[in-house]
Amino acid sequence: MENFTPWTSLLGGALLGLSVALLMLFSGKIAGISGVIGGLLTPQKHESSWRVAFLTGMILSFLIVLPLGFTLPDISNNNILLVSLAGLLVGFGTRLGNGCTSGHGIIGLGRLSKRSIYATCIFMARAIVTVYIRSLFGAV
Repeated sequence: MENFTPWTSLLGGALLGLSVALLMLFSGKIAGISGVIGGLLTPQKHESSWRVAFLTGMILSFLIVLPLGFTLPDISNNNILLVSLAGLLVGFGTRLGNGCTSGHGIIGLGRLSKRSIYATCIFMARAIVTVYIRSLFGAV
């Protein structure tokens, strides 16, 4: 429990919820990251500008919290091929599941989407099983 951060996690979750609610309230857009990026890869008329602004804000947001002591994780010791493969698998899973965990878990649940409720239950069950199996064999 060395990385247990309930207050910063609560604040982060509240900010995520607020941001997706404001985006939906003021523009009617859904803030699932796979949908935002997917919309940039297959652009439609009048849809690219808000997506670029959303991604730019997301990428640069760490500059706002940097003075507060927040830092990005150090990934310099990771195998770049393994990280790339993991990213490709996440992208494949996102496409297969018609959305990512954030899209289903934050936006879909808030909209009471049946598909998102099922998807989030499956994500969570898989996570619980993975953590349990990992605990049996120790950290790798």
